[in-house]
Amino acid sequence: MTLKHEILLIEDEKNICNFIATTLRTQDYKVCFASDAANGLSLAASGCPDLILLDLGLPDMDGIDVIRSLREWSNIPIIVISARTQEKEKVEALDAGADDYITKPFGTSELMARIRTALRRSSMNNAPVAGQNRYAAKNLIIDYEKHVITVDGSIVHFTQIEYKILTFLARNSGKVITYDTLITHVWGPYADSNNRILRVNMANIRRKLEHNPADPQYIFTEIGIGYRMIDNENG
Repeated sequence: MTLKHEILLIEDEKNICNFIATTLRTQDYKVCFASDAANGLSLAASGCPDLILLDLGLPDMDGIDVIRSLREWSNIPIIVISARTQEKEKVEALDAGADDYITKPFGTSELMARIRTALRRSSMNNAPVAGQNRYAAKNLIIDYEKHVITVDGSIVHFTQIEYKILTFLARNSGKVITYDTLITHVWGPYADSNNRILRVNMANIRRKLEHNPADPQYIFTEIGIGYRMIDNENG
């Protein structure tokens, strides 16, 4: 079983929100919601969605400013869904950092196609250097394309947050990744600065990954600095 892509929908019109959410779920996506910018930015930072669908006409902040705020720390794909049809508004949203722009009303087939395209482009942009599609070391294999992790030949299930931590370390295997770098990559600028949430997730990862978490074979702690993952044997 692979991890489902999670989509954050920031939309204040309840009927549209319910319609899009139902459509996404029938296509096997996970969905979380926010009806205003403040909650949307918070969920983007804490929930690590794979893609954001954003309405521009929010009650507490203009959507263009939401895009700019997100782009200060994240490259999560953003698709604008808006009733604003003027070319200058589309250009402004795209220049601010949106990946795509759909005007209301729209067809579900078009929306799904735009989502698939944005996710595919994001996956390609985040692919490991030298075109590697997987990480392998000892008895651990991470298949980036399928979102599948196996240890000793058995699939191990991780939460979205755990998966993002683990794959970031794997893509940078052999390097020491500082606590701050890892927190910023996973949770963005609004994260708990005392590392507590990172330590909790790392403990969960090690319980699932390591035969003996007290004597790790895959992820090593560099005390006071961060974490280092064993080198990728794929080269």
